[in-house]
Amino acid sequence: MGDFVRVETSSGVATIRVDRPKMNALNPQVLAELTEAANAVGADPEVRAAVIWGGPRIFAAGADIGGFTGLAPAEAQALSRQFNDAFLAVENMPQITVAAVNGYALGGGMELAMAAEFRVAAGDAVFGQPEIKLGIIPGGGGTQRLPRLVGITRAKEIIYTGRNVYPDEALAIGLVSAVHPAEETYDAAVEMAAGYAAGPAALRMAKQAVMDGLPLSLADAVARETEHFGECFATDDASVGVASFLEKGPGKATFTGR
Repeated sequence: MGDFVRVETSSGVATIRVDRPKMNALNPQVLAELTEAANAVGADPEVRAAVIWGGPRIFAAGADIGGFTGLAPAEAQALSRQFNDAFLAVENMPQITVAAVNGYALGGGMELAMAAEFRVAAGDAVFGQPEIKLGIIPGGGGTQRLPRLVGITRAKEIIYTGRNVYPDEALAIGLVSAVHPAEETYDAAVEMAAGYAAGPAALRMAKQAVMDGLPLSLADAVARETEHFGECFATDDASVGVASFLEKGPGKATFTGR
C-alpha cells in the first residue's frame, strides 16, 4: 500500500498497519498513505471489519513535531486538514473498526485511535493529548471526538492539562473497551473484529444510522434511522435472520454480510 502503511486481510478482517520507525510519528506521507488505505479497505466488499494497529511496541507517538518548526498559521491549518482527512477516512469506513493500542497513543496517535469505533488497549498503553504543553491544541479532531467519547468535562480536563491517561482509567471512563496483556492485544482486537465480521449486513446500516444521526436533531435523526431500517429488508441477511428466528429461535442464523 505504501512505505509506512500496509494492509493485510484474512477471513474478512483487514489489518491497517502503521509502521514508521521509530515511533510511528504521523507526517504528511503517513497521513496520505493512511487515507489511501482506509479508502481502499472501505471499498472492498470482501472486508467486513478492520483493525488499526501500530505494531507490538507503539501505536503512534503523535505528529512529527520536527515538521512544526516555522509553520505559518495557514500552513498549520493545511496540516490539520491532512490529519482530519486521514482520520475521517478511517471513521467513515463502512466496516466495523477496532484500534489495537500498544504503547504510546499520544496526540495524533490518540486521535487516530479515537477515529476507530472501538479501542482495545495493552496494559502498557499510554493515551494523551499533550499538545497544550507545546502551546498549541489538538488538530486532528481531538477536541471533538474526546468529548463525544468520555464527556465534556473530563475531556476538557485531559486536553487542558495534557496529562497521560493509563489503561485502568481509560477503561473506567469508556475510552477503551478492554485491556489485555501487551502480547495479547492485537489478537484480542482481531477476535473482536472477527466477531463483527461474522455479523449481518445490518451492522453497516446500524453504524451508518448512528453516524448520520449524531449531528442532527432527534427528529431528523430518527427519520434517518427509519431509512436505514427499511434498507435492511433488502438484504439476504434479513430474510435469513427472520426465517431462522421463526424456525429455530434467536441467535442461530448464519449471516453472509449480504
